[in-house]
Amino acid sequence: MANYKAIKKFIPEESSPMQEKFINYIMLAGKKSTARKIFNDTLKLISKKTSGDPEKVFKTAIENVKPQLEIKAKRIGGAVYQIPMEVKPDRQLAVACRWIIQASRSKKSGTMAERLANEITEASSEQGTAFKKKEDTHRMAQANKAFAHLAKY
Repeated sequence: MANYKAIKKFIPEESSPMQEKFINYIMLAGKKSTARKIFNDTLKLISKKTSGDPEKVFKTAIENVKPQLEIKAKRIGGAVYQIPMEVKPDRQLAVACRWIIQASRSKKSGTMAERLANEITEASSEQGTAFKKKEDTHRMAQANKAFAHLAKY
């Protein structure tokens, strides 16, 4: 028998669909309340650091990390070509969130909220690991522009 009095109802703060999507990307093993707590702590840390609106900083960071182009490997006639392709808007958001979270998880110092706050503030000012990954991806796409005509295959 479950003890129903021990279960707390969690009422989330108001958040945009983009923030909810980001929380879902943070979530591990179905622990959404933990992911939401990490995200809320991150927003509090961002507001202390930047003295600006944390939601605005978050949106700017996502916009700065969204890739316009990406590389897809295609095998044509026995050879593998790196073909640059445009990224659809839904995938842009997914990739940007993934890159920011991967970058903050790869760091070792501090709590996840602190690492995430650092990565988001760096990305909003066009710095940091996630922004560098976007720049590298765009650079590779530019270098392989000669193979763009193979995208139709």
